[in-house]
Amino acid sequence: MSLYAIADTHLSLLVSKPMDIFGSRWSGYTEKLSALWKNIVNENDTVIIAGDISWGMTLEEARDDLLFLDRLPGKKILLRGNHDYWWSTPAKIRAFFEKNGISSISILQNDSAVCEGVLICGTRGWYSDESSSKEDADFAKVSAREALRLRMSLEDGAKKEGYGETVVFTHFPIVFGDFVSREMLDILHEYNVKRAFFGHIHGKYSLPKSLVYEGIEFSLISADFLDFRPKPI
Repeated sequence: MSLYAIADTHLSLLVSKPMDIFGSRWSGYTEKLSALWKNIVNENDTVIIAGDISWGMTLEEARDDLLFLDRLPGKKILLRGNHDYWWSTPAKIRAFFEKNGISSISILQNDSAVCEGVLICGTRGWYSDESSSKEDADFAKVSAREALRLRMSLEDGAKKEGYGETVVFTHFPIVFGDFVSREMLDILHEYNVKRAFFGHIHGKYSLPKSLVYEGIEFSLISADFLDFRPKPI
C-alpha cells in the first residue's frame, strides 16, 4: 500500500478543452495518464490529486471526468484548484458522488486524512502576486482565507492518531522562485511540516523536482511536469 500524488489532470471528457495547444507533452494526455496510472498504482494505494482536476463548469459537466478517475486503481483524495469551477460544497459533492456511484474518491477541504501512517493536509492556496490574481478577487482577503483553511486542515489532523509525518498539499505553490507566502510558510513551521507538494506550474520542465526552503522540501507535481506519471510520496 503506497501513496502517490499528481496535480493538474485537466480532464475534459465532456467539455471540449484541448490541452495540446500548451505543448506536445499534452498530446494524448488522458490516455497517457490512464496507462501510466494503471501501471503504477494498485487498488490498495492512494493518490492525492492537488487541484485543476476537470474543466467542467458544474458537477454534471465534470461527471465523466470524475467517473474516469473513479475507475482508475486506488483511492483518490481531491483538493480544489483554481480551474475547478465544478467544485461545490462538500455536502453537495459527496451527495453527487453517492448518486453516481463514485466510491473511490474523497475530497479534502478544511479537514485531513491519515493514509499509510501519513497525515494528509492542505488547501488550494492562491496566486503568487496580486497582478496575476483574478480581477474580481480581493487578493489579500483570499490569501488570508486560504491560510486559515490550511490551519484548519492541520488543526483537524492534530486531533487524529496513527500517523508519523504530516505532509501538505496545495494547488498554488507556497514557495516558488522569488515568491514566498509568508503566512502559509509560518503555519507549516508551526506544525512542523517538512514536506509540501504543489501544482499549477506548467511548461517549466527544466525545473528541479524539489527545492528546500527554510528546512521544508517543496516538490512540483503538475501532471505535465511529471509526464503524467503519479509521483510516489
